[in-house]
Amino acid sequence: GKALMKILSIESSCDETAAAVVEDGRKVLSSVVDSQVAEHRQYGGVVPEIASRAHADVISQVADEAVKTAGISLRDVDAVAVTNCPGLIGCLLVGTSFAKGLASSLGVPLIPVDHIEAHAAAAYLDNRELKPPFGALVVSGGHTSLYDVTDHTVMKVAGETRDDAAGEAFDKVGRII
Repeated sequence: GKALMKILSIESSCDETAAAVVEDGRKVLSSVVDSQVAEHRQYGGVVPEIASRAHADVISQVADEAVKTAGISLRDVDAVAVTNCPGLIGCLLVGTSFAKGLASSLGVPLIPVDHIEAHAAAAYLDNRELKPPFGALVVSGGHTSLYDVTDHTVMKVAGETRDDAAGEAFDKVGRII
């Protein structure tokens, strides 16, 4: 059979350092997350400088664990993807710097990823038959966006809130439940 593309993905936009290996854009071979919730709890929210330093402390180990858990070696990685926006700038810099260095050392492409669009694209992981066009609603604590997905890599904002009311309501109900 044909060789399947394996992408090592890095995420460090806020208070979790994550890495995953995804095969052919549809099959998650591994997913490793290091949470910083405990470090930030005493401050009542995420402290950007603390978050950035925590990412720097664990990003190499998280990526290494994702590769090992996927049952591959770094030589099997065909590309490195990384969250480059939006997020806390220091946190994003840790992830993008790590990913750029890794992609360069492996001689593979670097794929920048908008993490809000990635929330919409995650639907491909749950539904292998999903094909554009479709509408995607992304709701979380900080944003609410409706996307018109016209192709696998083309999505346009069809509407979004100027506040985070829907996401906040979702989070508040989640806490109550």
